[in-house]
Amino acid sequence: MEPPLYISHLRYDEEAGEWVFQSNGQHSENVSRLAASFAKKIGFEDFGRVLGLLHDRGKEQEGFQRYIKKVSGYMPDITGAEKTPHAFVGALLAKAEYPQMFPLLSMPIMAHHAGLYDYTDFTQKMKAELPVGIEAGKPLDVKLDMPKGVAWQPQDFHHLTRVLYSCLVDADFLDTEEFMDKTRAESRKKQNSLKNLLPLLEDYLRKLSEKSVATELNKLRSSIQDICRESASDVPGFYSLTVPTGGGKTLSSLLWAMLHAVKYNKERIIIAIPYTSIIVQTAAILRGIFGAENVLEHHSVFDADVVLKDYSEDVNELRLKQRLATENWDYPIVVTTNVQLFESMLSNKPSVCRKLHNICNSVLVLDEVQMLPTEHLQPIVDSLNAYQRLFCTSILFTTASQPVLSGEHRGCNPMIKLRGLSSVKEIVPTGMSLHDKLRRVNLHFDKCAVDYDALADRLMQYDKVLCIVNTRKDAQELYSRLPEGECTFHLSRMMCSAHIQKVIGKIKNALVNPDVKVVRVVATQLIEAGVDIDFPVVFRQEAGLDSVLQAAGRCNREGKLGISDTFVFSFTHPLPPGSLSRGSATLKNMIGVTDWFAPETMKEYFIRLYRNSETFDKVKVQERLKPGELYFESVAEEFQLIDNNGRSIIVNYGDSMELVGQMKMQGISYDLMKRLSRYMVNLREYDFRKLLKEGLIEEILEGVYLLVDREQYDGDTGVLMDNHWLEEILIQ
Repeated sequence: MEPPLYISHLRYDEEAGEWVFQSNGQHSENVSRLAASFAKKIGFEDFGRVLGLLHDRGKEQEGFQRYIKKVSGYMPDITGAEKTPHAFVGALLAKAEYPQMFPLLSMPIMAHHAGLYDYTDFTQKMKAELPVGIEAGKPLDVKLDMPKGVAWQPQDFHHLTRVLYSCLVDADFLDTEEFMDKTRAESRKKQNSLKNLLPLLEDYLRKLSEKSVATELNKLRSSIQDICRESASDVPGFYSLTVPTGGGKTLSSLLWAMLHAVKYNKERIIIAIPYTSIIVQTAAILRGIFGAENVLEHHSVFDADVVLKDYSEDVNELRLKQRLATENWDYPIVVTTNVQLFESMLSNKPSVCRKLHNICNSVLVLDEVQMLPTEHLQPIVDSLNAYQRLFCTSILFTTASQPVLSGEHRGCNPMIKLRGLSSVKEIVPTGMSLHDKLRRVNLHFDKCAVDYDALADRLMQYDKVLCIVNTRKDAQELYSRLPEGECTFHLSRMMCSAHIQKVIGKIKNALVNPDVKVVRVVATQLIEAGVDIDFPVVFRQEAGLDSVLQAAGRCNREGKLGISDTFVFSFTHPLPPGSLSRGSATLKNMIGVTDWFAPETMKEYFIRLYRNSETFDKVKVQERLKPGELYFESVAEEFQLIDNNGRSIIVNYGDSMELVGQMKMQGISYDLMKRLSRYMVNLREYDFRKLLKEGLIEEILEGVYLLVDREQYDGDTGVLMDNHWLEEILIQ
């Protein structure tokens, strides 16, 4: 096969015994068509077309053509084949041909390989001159106009740039993959529509209703579903579903999302959740309804081999399909983390931003929305506002503890303000008084602080009790004081995710086993939101009202015990500074409250919490992402929804050592790291260095660390910070 004048991609066809070429013109046309189809749903079809046509014009340089022929092996001995940058060429042409749209077109084109630049770096790169042989001033037969009827705001521009960038890079990846690897490309094309999936949900709910006992609780859950069914026809916008624990929030919100999506031709449902433990639980429910082939579970500890092992379909094909879908979220139902969602919305990398255009024209369900960090609330709210107003996304907030996200709120001084959403419509009428009808718990606030020993004595007065504390250290100290040999469990992030899931399963089994009389659990807050467990008594260390009520939601969930008790206590040692102490202080200052579960109380709590806040934009996103001064790379590096200054280590648990052995032989791969993520624990930098200094952590590959000794990982509490070798020497 003769090569074209300008090669974009080439590969050797083993079967045909010849080189196969894709011309740069064909690639550009394909990317243009795909990018236009992606951008069409937000009214920017022609912008997508231009981005595709211009993005690879730089490949027409003689230097690039020599380079691609050499590195591909087509002409290995060709001379003068230096690596030749090409993205800047399309960016310069875009500025020349559409000056009125600068830098909206040039930024995505310049960044389509390396990532969106800080404006200073972008400006420097735009000073380059067009290479010899490539001329500006050849206008494309495409006229560009901004869509009418949209009230553009200054903070919208960086989101528009990213979404157009997403349309371009995903189209570029997909067309390249189509040419280079048709097997992968074909695996992407077998997607179902939400319209086809809706009958599966309706059938599931009907069968669930038929086998349910006609209790008052089940009647109430049914009423909530009916309200969601009716409200789903309302016009796209912001909605909230505030349902106390036990009210069937998961299924009701799913029903609303499905019906709303089908009514308004939304392409997918994306459910974002703060904790992986809740994601695992929610995704399992969704797979049971819709099948694994329609539900994408995307988070750091997802292991396809574990999740898909019981499916009779071709598991290898399904695994590949889901792996590919994590790249761009082209799936009917996506379940992911808040971290993945919001850090993607403020990312600059092509591999991360690919998915953004698939968030557009979707239904986004934010579960346990009260967990959104106050110090990042302004850029989060601004992002949601942009995706709803500009990009056709409907957004549903679901929780038992609804925060205040609409209106304007003052921080700790008049200069600090949260500019919230213009309006959020609550689906459940206030007159339903769900907090009264679903009331199963009384809250009791201790007047005196306790130490570990005193609290352990109190817990031992109950056969079945859950105690939630704020730190890993508190969890280990308290657990160590409970009797050995009884059914006592510990849960904290000193345990790897596989260990946590196994223990949660054991707890659930123990609670329903009539032969198990004693079940005591000490856990950090990882268990308090969404994990479906039910204790007759719960203790919760002092925290914000939202956390306290979430903990109370683990108490008497099914209401079979009438009214049960949740006790709020404090330790004699102080809380660590930060959000925990601010939340606790806010709660303590709410004097004279008669009903802690009332929505009005929660609203008052969040208004007071905002008044105690020193910032709603910790990394100054608003200042650094305004037109003319866009610092994409800097913001992306610094915006972290959860401060993660520690180090992740692989622990010796389950089959982790077998996977480590494979890594040592084969090197690092995506699939191995995903499987190993279930066996990782994130340590504080101080703790990491302590174990490293004592020789208990080994760097098995560059940047990959292993807690080598099995004895240093306890089967009950996870990573041990005390050197077990020294302990054994001292005992002897």
